[in-house]
Amino acid sequence: MKYNLMGTGVALVTPFDKNKEIDYPALGRLVDYVIAGGADYLVALGTTAETPTLSSEEKKSVASFIRTQNAGRVPLVLGIGGNNTREVIRQIQEYDLEGVEAILSVTPYYNKPSQEGIFQHYLALAESSPRPLILYNVPARTGVNMTAETTLRLARHENIAAIKEAAGNIPQISYILRDKPEDFLVISGDDNMALPLIALGGDGIISVAANAYPEPVSRMVQLSLAGDFGRAAAIQLQILECIETLFSEGNPVGVKAALHLKGLIQNELRLPLMACSDGLCEKLEELAARYHL
Repeated sequence: MKYNLMGTGVALVTPFDKNKEIDYPALGRLVDYVIAGGADYLVALGTTAETPTLSSEEKKSVASFIRTQNAGRVPLVLGIGGNNTREVIRQIQEYDLEGVEAILSVTPYYNKPSQEGIFQHYLALAESSPRPLILYNVPARTGVNMTAETTLRLARHENIAAIKEAAGNIPQISYILRDKPEDFLVISGDDNMALPLIALGGDGIISVAANAYPEPVSRMVQLSLAGDFGRAAAIQLQILECIETLFSEGNPVGVKAALHLKGLIQNELRLPLMACSDGLCEKLEELAARYHL
């Protein structure tokens, strides 16, 4: 395999303290916790990291801290995306990418480009980036779906390594898997879609739930990749309600609450996101006890 991005990637949250400042000791604990729990690689500065509320200086600081804390134990992917192609290229070129395996970059949001516009955006990034790109299709957030046809056109580029597919569309995923180049990786962006995607020939997941539940998520993915779908399905079904509950008030609202219950971080988010309701916190605590999570 050309790229070292198989298995479970964890889309890390950004812990905050009571003053809404970045809590670096908590971030260090989180990095150690997910690696010990079986994470195959880390993803810094994705949507789950509340990147819209981080300044450019904070983003660079978080990326640097995670790289130092990781100390080369697992590969590191860095999220750099946006809806201004020139600005994304500038950011990629000014970041310190030492120790970074690949760049995760979301389809341009809000301005709703055509498929050709999406293609040209990623082509410009791929031609400018010193690291391989992971395409990120998440139409529920961006307002536009990148079709299988556009993904497959991009997959032929030597500097585009993978797609994080979060459209929740099995036929679309199936066409990508059927027609992709051999070395192009297809990664689930939805926790509840990882097993069926791998069963169709996919390569793993970039997971939100694995922040809080790294051991069962990584074990389920490992078993799936090994073709042991019976035992993988048993884990998936056991944690299904926990995963659904994590997202019931948005991301990373639920997963931050779950991490707080574990004593790893404080339950703090930056506006416009709010900490979870008392009811959700109570349900997460009950589920964690019931399923020994």
